[in-house]
Amino acid sequence: MSEGPRVSPVRFEAHRSALGVAETAPRLSWRVTAGPSWRQAGYELMIDADVRRVDSAESVLVPWPAPPLTSRERKTVRVRVRGVDGTKSSWSEPSVVEAGLVRPADWQAWMITPHGDPAPLVRRAFRLPSGAVSARLYVTAHGLYRAEINGRPVGDEAFTPGWTTYRRRLRYQTYDVTDLLRDGDNVLGARMADGWFRGRLTFLEGKRNVYGNRLGLLAQLEVVLEDGERVVVATDGSWRSATGPILKADLYEGEHHDARLEPPGWSLPGFDDTDWLPCSPNEFDAGILVAPDGPPVRAVEEVAVREVITSPSGRTLLDFGQNLVGKLRIKVRGPAGTVVTLRHAEVLEDGEPAVRPLRTATATDSYTLRGDEAPESWEPMFTFHGFRYAEVTGWPGKLDPDAVKAVVHHSDMERTGWFECSDPLLTRLHENVVWGMRGNFLDVPTDCPQRDERLGWTGDIQVFAPTAAYLYDCAGFLSSWLKDLAADQTPEGIVPMFVPWVDINRSRGEVTPYAGWGDAAVMVPWVMYQRFGDREFLRRQYSSMRGWVDGVTSILGTRGLFDEPAAQLGDWLDPAAPPEDPAAGATDPILVATAYRARSADLLSRVATLLGEEADAAKYADLAETVRQAFRDKYVRQDGSLLGDSQTGYALALEFALLADDRERRVAAQRLVEAVRSKGHRIATGFLGTPLILDALTRVGAVDDAYGMLTQTEPPSWLYAVTMGATTIWERWDALLPNGRINPGEMTSFNHYAFGAVADWMHRVVGGLAPGAPGYRVLDVAPHPGGGLTSARTAHVTPYGRAEVSWRRVDEVLFVDVVVPTGTLARVRLPGRAEVEVGPGRHSFECPFRAPADDPGVLDATR
Repeated sequence: MSEGPRVSPVRFEAHRSALGVAETAPRLSWRVTAGPSWRQAGYELMIDADVRRVDSAESVLVPWPAPPLTSRERKTVRVRVRGVDGTKSSWSEPSVVEAGLVRPADWQAWMITPHGDPAPLVRRAFRLPSGAVSARLYVTAHGLYRAEINGRPVGDEAFTPGWTTYRRRLRYQTYDVTDLLRDGDNVLGARMADGWFRGRLTFLEGKRNVYGNRLGLLAQLEVVLEDGERVVVATDGSWRSATGPILKADLYEGEHHDARLEPPGWSLPGFDDTDWLPCSPNEFDAGILVAPDGPPVRAVEEVAVREVITSPSGRTLLDFGQNLVGKLRIKVRGPAGTVVTLRHAEVLEDGEPAVRPLRTATATDSYTLRGDEAPESWEPMFTFHGFRYAEVTGWPGKLDPDAVKAVVHHSDMERTGWFECSDPLLTRLHENVVWGMRGNFLDVPTDCPQRDERLGWTGDIQVFAPTAAYLYDCAGFLSSWLKDLAADQTPEGIVPMFVPWVDINRSRGEVTPYAGWGDAAVMVPWVMYQRFGDREFLRRQYSSMRGWVDGVTSILGTRGLFDEPAAQLGDWLDPAAPPEDPAAGATDPILVATAYRARSADLLSRVATLLGEEADAAKYADLAETVRQAFRDKYVRQDGSLLGDSQTGYALALEFALLADDRERRVAAQRLVEAVRSKGHRIATGFLGTPLILDALTRVGAVDDAYGMLTQTEPPSWLYAVTMGATTIWERWDALLPNGRINPGEMTSFNHYAFGAVADWMHRVVGGLAPGAPGYRVLDVAPHPGGGLTSARTAHVTPYGRAEVSWRRVDEVLFVDVVVPTGTLARVRLPGRAEVEVGPGRHSFECPFRAPADDPGVLDATR
């Protein structure tokens, strides 16, 4: 007898933890595991004791069936599913959702300004009657905060409240602090620092106080007693503040902590704070407060020292074997006043820490010992670094490598994607992509995590979004960032080149429309819809998407070409670009910009159709065709070739459907292959061409040439960096030159995920797993073995459950195994076989397979 269906606990929207959510009617999702023939016919939802029955096969983002939640309201939800055969699952384990403070009027707290720069301590003592049954702390800050109650930390989150476009959106956090309180005397305290709010930002020296010049804390502790009475302790003028032990805390420059200055017991009852200064309450608009959409930043992993190195100059260096993002945790004992200094670097040059790529970021932390008899443990609280190596100076006595750990930090997203294959270099390349994403998904999707930048560049995430959505559940993370993007758009709809926006040109708020970067407003939501199946995501971003396309149109007028303003970033960091001019690549920047304009208009037309906006759908379809025609008139020669004959130009023309007919597509296909082969399958694309080049080759039947590029080890190539010891993706193809010297250009980050967008092709084409319908309701299974590989495996946790494709090649037979989650089906296309459709379960196939010939023969550019 087969086992009945089993159902996972309910999930609310994209939240991993549903405490303090903003949604008053959160949509619900669950995953079902059942036999291959089982199909869901309906479900029952138990919300507290109320059971509601729904006839529906849906299990992802189903509507909330109960009255909307009010502020602080808490509900326990279970689900039970019913099959078309009448079988039922057991009730799921309970899931709890609790609304945050959903109305501005719920806030009684004032934003208070503490004294005691640069990193003050703030406290408030209070008494509680007995009988407390629950307590919630709602808290946020201008700057960064770390809250404590009675000497114990509140939560395990880092870098709260995170980085948003503060003037329009300020996230607050909700904590269950019931177990931290006691009857009688209590203390609520917080440590604070500049963070993104008023710390240094961008590569402009002296660019500080971007959002304000005063730190602020907004905290509201609500305690519910047994009789239902609510006791509220909120920030106001009664709070007191003083200077703490942190002498400096900056995201770029590092943190300096003098443990001798820590006031003992400052966040415990009984501490005498009479010499502390009262905080100043300030007016604050609670209407901009929002609950988080995605997970917080946390410490997610510890990495031990792999090797202790003595450099040629005698420096003590620690090698952690992996370029990572986070901070060091040390355990040290020595005389009071001893200063241990930690300097960070991604690579070594001539055996010494290479700090030039950091530009003006000093990335240095220091700790001054109290002089305790027991070892003192410390890690910086308000800074992070990108590094593989750490230089240690001032360590008292012999340095034990076990006394130092690297603590990895990033937004605590659920891992959902994996890939491995028979080529260890390709497997390592994929692992480098994963580490690159981890390092740069720290509250916002940054370009790099180490130098004086770390900004949410829109172009980088635009190209990387498909890979990101496979590797991690980033729906909530990117939902939050896209809300900031919409908030930072100009009234005309122009999207800044990074979000949250910081004015680097001192241009009085003027923002230039950079194609490929601003197009993130359209392309990232489209990717999110395709990968997570959430149409409401498109509806919410629709105004922002239209704003970008209409804003560019208002600038260009009736012209189709994106030729005004002239300055464009183009195919950024094309290897043909000189080190001093990353935009001067082989492809005309206006060609690139025009192609992107056509693509965004086309996608927006599709979105409008999905949302029922028929007039808009027609309008943007017409615009897309107008731009395509302008592109052809300007860039397509009479023989069908493109001006410039660049890899990126042909990839854009083919992948964005810019060509008029089969003749033009066949010519473009042939010239693309010629361009790739003429370079010996070395890369000749930058940020915007790289994500498209292998798909363009695959589309025209030149899969072997695509593999030739992927497996190339000579520079410039993906695997060149791997052969040079890279453990993340580099910003430049040759950030490290073959002689071991660092590229002389300024753009030499060794942790930059944009070129890692190739992993999306590895998942879909090498592994053979792609969404065949939004949210993977249908799977496209179509592995394309090649490149000398004998096996590959990829897996992805879809909204419906885990899907897998693995294949192995034995002589001239291909064996393929497919796992299809319940609630979905798969279209399987294998070499030499007709497409078949299979339902949930595990399926095995075999077919004859012969490796592709060196010459793709007749190129099919139309499929």
